[in-house]
Amino acid sequence: MDSRKFLRILGFFCLWITAQAQMKIPPETVQQWATMFSVELRDLTTKYSGSLLLQKKLKDVESIIKIVELEGNDLVKDYSDEIERMLGSKMKSVKRLAESAEDADLYHEFNASMAFDYYNSMLINTMDEDGNYMELGGEFPLEENEHFNNLQVNTQQSDIQVPTNVYNKDPNILNAIYNSEALNDVFISNFQKDPTLTWQYFGSSTGFFRIYPGIKWTPDSNGVAAFDCRNRNWYIQAATSPKDIIIMVDISGSMKGLKMTIAKHTINTILDTLGENDFVNVIAYTDYVRYVEPCFRGTLVQADLDNREHFKLLVEELHVKGEAKIKNAMKEAFKILNEARVNGQGSMCNQAIMLITDGAMEDFESVFEEFNWPERRVRVFTYLIGREMTFAQNTKWIACNNKGYYTHVSTLADVQENVMEYLHVLSRPMVINHDHDIIWTEAYMDTVLPSTKELFTTKAQSLLLMTSVAMPVFSKKKETLSHGILLGVVGTDVPLMEVMKLAPRYMLGAHGYAFLLTNNGYILAHPDLRPLYKDGKKLKPKPNYNSVDLSEVEWEDTEEMLRTAMVKGETGSMSLNIRASVDKGKRPLFIVNDYFYTNIDDTPFSFGMVLTKGHGRLMFVGNVSVEEGLHDLTSPDLSIASEWTYCETDIDPAHRKYSQLQVAIRYLLGLEPELECDELLLQQMLFDAVVTAPLEAYWNALMLNDRVESGIETAFLGTRSGLMRIMRYAGVETRVAKRFLTPVDKDNLFTIDHFPLWYRLAVENTPGSFFFFPVNDKGVKYVIATTSVTVSSEGKMAMAGAIGVQMSLDMLEKRFWTITKQPSDTDCANIEGVCPLSCESSDLNCFLVDNNGFILLSKERNEVGRFFGEVDGSVMASLIKMGMFKKVSLFDYQAMCKNTHHHASSARPLLSPFYGIAALMRWFFSNALMFLLDFNFCGLWHSDYFVDAHKQRKVEAQQPCDTVYPGFMYDSSIREANSLIKCGRCQKMFVVQQIPDSNLVLVVTQADCDCSRQYGPIPLEPKEIKYNATVKCNRMKSQKVRRRPESCHSYHPKENAKECGGASAISLSSCLFSASVLVSLVLYHWT
Repeated sequence: MDSRKFLRILGFFCLWITAQAQMKIPPETVQQWATMFSVELRDLTTKYSGSLLLQKKLKDVESIIKIVELEGNDLVKDYSDEIERMLGSKMKSVKRLAESAEDADLYHEFNASMAFDYYNSMLINTMDEDGNYMELGGEFPLEENEHFNNLQVNTQQSDIQVPTNVYNKDPNILNAIYNSEALNDVFISNFQKDPTLTWQYFGSSTGFFRIYPGIKWTPDSNGVAAFDCRNRNWYIQAATSPKDIIIMVDISGSMKGLKMTIAKHTINTILDTLGENDFVNVIAYTDYVRYVEPCFRGTLVQADLDNREHFKLLVEELHVKGEAKIKNAMKEAFKILNEARVNGQGSMCNQAIMLITDGAMEDFESVFEEFNWPERRVRVFTYLIGREMTFAQNTKWIACNNKGYYTHVSTLADVQENVMEYLHVLSRPMVINHDHDIIWTEAYMDTVLPSTKELFTTKAQSLLLMTSVAMPVFSKKKETLSHGILLGVVGTDVPLMEVMKLAPRYMLGAHGYAFLLTNNGYILAHPDLRPLYKDGKKLKPKPNYNSVDLSEVEWEDTEEMLRTAMVKGETGSMSLNIRASVDKGKRPLFIVNDYFYTNIDDTPFSFGMVLTKGHGRLMFVGNVSVEEGLHDLTSPDLSIASEWTYCETDIDPAHRKYSQLQVAIRYLLGLEPELECDELLLQQMLFDAVVTAPLEAYWNALMLNDRVESGIETAFLGTRSGLMRIMRYAGVETRVAKRFLTPVDKDNLFTIDHFPLWYRLAVENTPGSFFFFPVNDKGVKYVIATTSVTVSSEGKMAMAGAIGVQMSLDMLEKRFWTITKQPSDTDCANIEGVCPLSCESSDLNCFLVDNNGFILLSKERNEVGRFFGEVDGSVMASLIKMGMFKKVSLFDYQAMCKNTHHHASSARPLLSPFYGIAALMRWFFSNALMFLLDFNFCGLWHSDYFVDAHKQRKVEAQQPCDTVYPGFMYDSSIREANSLIKCGRCQKMFVVQQIPDSNLVLVVTQADCDCSRQYGPIPLEPKEIKYNATVKCNRMKSQKVRRRPESCHSYHPKENAKECGGASAISLSSCLFSASVLVSLVLYHWT
């Protein structure tokens, strides 16, 4: 009887549960709410933005405007010609510097006892304890200069930076500095001829660096000037032709301890001298040959930043053991180089083997006879590691008989200078022939100069970069001609921002852009290049920021047709269907891009330009009188794009104090007729100022005559000419969005590399229909509504601009909750389901969601701005299944992922307590004594040792990776949806209704049915694309299409190859040496 009663109660309970779970939300009620809220939104946005007035004013002027279709082929030629002229002027400046430096050396006689004072950039304006200027310092006037990033500079004088490890009074240094004084007048003359020039410099082969304008050089945190110009890419590329390098390192047992540390540092230093036009591999050898990266067996790989850093990590893992057998390793190295030459691979220029060892005992002559003699196409450079000189003659013989150079590296402090010698040897054929090849570097971020890091947060990321143009400087003296003496390299920096300004943003449209590519297919400048990443609170350059391939940014170019054509220097055009994204990659867009491209003559670069099909190709041109336009241009609510070039202010220093708006007005008033201005842009700006002028009066009338609703904070508009008008309805004290449209709000302003976010979203939406999106600005949340305005003429429609309003959440929420609440006296007779219905009820969850799935309004304020799928995975999954939202896969080939790499332990297991003690004693005695022999205490201060050791210990928290992440797009053809979701014991009902004339949907869900166990959240977090070992290997060693540099200097018959290095005698303590050997032998027998 009790069991039957229990079953009856259970049955009633289940029926009650089912009744509760099948709560019905009337779709017609939700539809009514959506319609009512649509009307409220439309009234709010049109009233406070003034969009209807602006559209009417544009309609009124349609008879006097002309819509033109942009010809991409003509534009790309015009812009590339402008870039050619600009870069050509930089090359002329560098040529003048090279000629001056060579003439100064030609007529100078070396003076071994020269005493010469110069301005040392570390010591200028520095006093000693007695209040006197430091020697080599003195008074050096400096003043802030806007052209040089507001740094303190001296534009009348250059000064000298000398690395800490170079003696600043060495006779060679003093003579070379004295010679280079002649460059001062040329620096100043160049700057007067071309005021857009930035830093000009001369890097001497002796190690000093002359820079103009003169600056105060700031040492690093250790008080050291570690910067050595000879390590810089511009110096290395100018000093040598492209090269194939095989690094051979001896890892036999004799290379233990400090020797191996020096050897690793030598490898890393050699790798740092290579660039993207070079090819490399690293072989470690004992009695067998081992490739440091097995994937690269038998081949050469491009020495780009990725591969160089990869080699460095692997070299760090090398451990010594066995006996050295050089012969097989040398054969393997020659085979790789010979195969590359025969198959037309690698650099097809210089070839060299770098042998790093503590001694060569074998008979290796037969290897050279078989592979390298008599032509000696492959140079062999030898680095004898450690104090031991027993095998010095053998090691030197190898270098001298293979047109190389021998150096003895006994301490870490010796590495830098000794590695540099190979560059001077490789430069000999070019120097003897006096071939002044001009080189252009890949993009790089110069963090050497002070305050550069401050620019990271103030400029467009992709345009922080620069390129350098450089040229070698030779000795012209006849008596030293066969020696091929390289005096140094002259160069100047070219900020890529200045180059890209030559392709004006207003011509390219909201989604159009321009970009530059190197001969290796790497990005030089591109708005989607992101060279920085966030490490904690700091912005840092990515390890591979300057070796990002075009295919990694334009990833829809799956066949690499665009990349191949541009790398080959071709001129042409093509179209691609693109999955673009805006708003930090969160919002996908499907657009069709038309690409136009051509080469930049006398450089290794290609220029590309994108116009979006449709509105991106159409531009309207209007015309008004200067007098009429000037009147409206001076309105207090008006501004123009401060980063665009309406008029060039950098040519005359007197103009640098003016803003772009000020200088444009001065030009139009006739006060500065000599200014170089963009006439078309100024004409369009004047027209836009006149057409939009009524909005100022309209907004002010609202403020004066009508009480502006609390929460309506800012009205704004923008046009293609970069003109903006802003009305602040609320004061800064009461405004929620205090940063919106201020100079720090880069996303919402016209900048050098993009239109405002609200403008880009508006032009992809239906004109006249407002696009709403939530903003989360460091925890401050608000809503922006924006729409596009258009002009039509002769059957064509062009985008004229965008207009909108910014609102607080409080105001929108208040209206939303009022509308989504049926009063208690509602007539529910014909309504099937819950009635009266209220979003304020605990039984319901109501959301306003935009077309990309982001929450605009919710009961929980912390959910605003989040992706709806993260908040309610069950409903979002149903909407995706029903086709209301479509998933779009997006890729990021510039991502940074947490590094899961762990260094393998090299500790040997302790087999017995005695073994452990013996091994410890053996290590202590032998290494301590050898340390006294091998280590140069004078070099202990050398910062590279400590920096290098620190780098070795540190494992990067993040590393470059590829990721895939989802984006979502609403299908507006599906206006409504409702369904039940089965979630275990309950069923969850939801209703979705489109908000007419907007990009929003209203989502109403049953709150008391938890589906989180059955349906997890749908996150937007990117996932790392994991590649298996084979794919990873193929990706790393694959050689994409590239264009080799045109010049190559690898041989000259007059080269004097007898100058192949030497070794200074080293006196060893026989007592210490004998003791070390004895202890090692005894302990060796113990273990």
